[in-house]
Amino acid sequence: MPSYNIRISITDLRLDLFDGSKLVRSFPVALGKIATSTPRGDFTIINKVPYPNSYPGGPLSVFGTFWLGLSKPHYGIHGTNNPASIGHYVSHGCIRMYNQDVNELAKLVPIGTPVRIRQK
Repeated sequence: MPSYNIRISITDLRLDLFDGSKLVRSFPVALGKIATSTPRGDFTIINKVPYPNSYPGGPLSVFGTFWLGLSKPHYGIHGTNNPASIGHYVSHGCIRMYNQDVNELAKLVPIGTPVRIRQK
């Protein structure tokens, strides 16, 4: 059984998924702008919500196709309705991913997965 953990590099704008110490996947992300920077620290995934704040058949919300809530209130890893934002510092502190990437991540990681956000 995999023992996943997530590491996010603010400098590299990357989310790396590890199984123990083995890198499984690396994804590009968008992170918080200067005024609303992404928090650094150690967190866990506390919930998983498909299509947050969207309605079936309607347009995607700003959270895209999936929300993975972090143990820091109001912060999460989520998709986007603006894929051009990936690779930039533009969010209000959350970790944005391409929708296909967050969908893949959500299938792999269980609630309780550790998430470490560091500068590098």
